[in-house]
Amino acid sequence: MSKENIKFEEKIKRLEEIVTILEEGDVGLEESLKLFQEGMKLGKECKKFLKDIELKINKIIEINEDGTLESEEFDE
Repeated sequence: MSKENIKFEEKIKRLEEIVTILEEGDVGLEESLKLFQEGMKLGKECKKFLKDIELKINKIIEINEDGTLESEEFDE
């Protein structure tokens, strides 16, 4: 697994932890706000990562009008 994937996986895990904490409702309003802000930031970063992956996939595999696949190399 690449470093980016590990970082992504860690962000998803932390996001899940935040959701669990907020759902339990055992933290005060101020702490809830901090967790919510952290969760929103992590969500935005994960969404960007997934969008970048989608663009790479679309660049690698392109479906022609006749239904055939066309592949293109890309530089990282």
